[in-house]
Amino acid sequence: MGSTLSRRDFLKLAAASASGLAFRPPPPDLSFDGEGLMRVATSWIGLYAEPSFRARRLARLERDQLVTVLKRELSGEGPTYNPLWVQLAGGYAHSGHLQPVRWLPQTPRSRIKQSGELFEVSVPFTRSYREPDPAAEPLYRLYYQSTAWVEDVGLGEDGRSWYRLVDDLLKVRYFVRAEHLRWIPPEELKPVSPEIPLHRKRLEVSLARQELLAYEEDRLMLRTSISTGIMDPKPRGNGIPTMTPRGRFYVDKKMPLRHMGDGQLTADLEAYELPGVPWVSFFHFWGVAFHGTYWHSNYGTPMSHGCVNMRPEEAKWLYRWTLPAVEHDRILHIGHGTTVDVV
Repeated sequence: MGSTLSRRDFLKLAAASASGLAFRPPPPDLSFDGEGLMRVATSWIGLYAEPSFRARRLARLERDQLVTVLKRELSGEGPTYNPLWVQLAGGYAHSGHLQPVRWLPQTPRSRIKQSGELFEVSVPFTRSYREPDPAAEPLYRLYYQSTAWVEDVGLGEDGRSWYRLVDDLLKVRYFVRAEHLRWIPPEELKPVSPEIPLHRKRLEVSLARQELLAYEEDRLMLRTSISTGIMDPKPRGNGIPTMTPRGRFYVDKKMPLRHMGDGQLTADLEAYELPGVPWVSFFHFWGVAFHGTYWHSNYGTPMSHGCVNMRPEEAKWLYRWTLPAVEHDRILHIGHGTTVDVV
């Protein structure tokens, strides 16, 4: 079943899964919605004459460059974990560092609850600023499908609506054009199969296969490729290794967004700062978690600093399916939850 699902099919099935429908999401050769727009999600990637890293490189595509996909192709040249290449107007690019994006500007909301509300970026990227003014000091660039906690809305110096965001890590406030963020309604985060008791749900992560499996008893609910931690046992500067730890754990904390990285307040696009990482389900005291990923599409090979990178749609499903249960109007959920076996 998984080999024939489009992204649109997956979203329909994800919604239907609340009533217990089992599914497998699409493999890496996803079909693209709409116009097939993609964003370069790293410093640069190569444009090649053929769908192969051994082919002649024609050009460099720079970070945040937007490209239109003409055709997708599974290349015999690999790499085996992700053989998906895309044909662009001038050549071929590997999909591993291209993010599928859409341009979906929104009608700004006129009011925000005092406790704040959850939104997601609905355009390829948008710049945040210290003040609601495009001439103010720029800060982070926020990317499609990343999430944000909005505290207030008002008119900016340009006469347009701006949202005030709070950074969950640094606790600083900054501003984003309101039409670039989509409000997430409560029904979108309704728990999946809440009638299934805690001891009947479990997750299995295979480091060898770079695969995640979700079970209700012996019934497979989700099987998908992932990216776990880079296989380097040496600790980083913070004393934590990049390898995903093996063993039995439990989901114990969940957040709809998390600022990950070095924790700097910066406008530098090359800094290791990932604000608004979406649908985060923590299961280890180092801060290891399942979460959505907007900075690569290279699932099937280790890519992370220890976490389990997932497609945003799948991480969102997992966030809703696992325990502890979540509430729409809270940014932090704590409790003894779903079993996680990392092997």
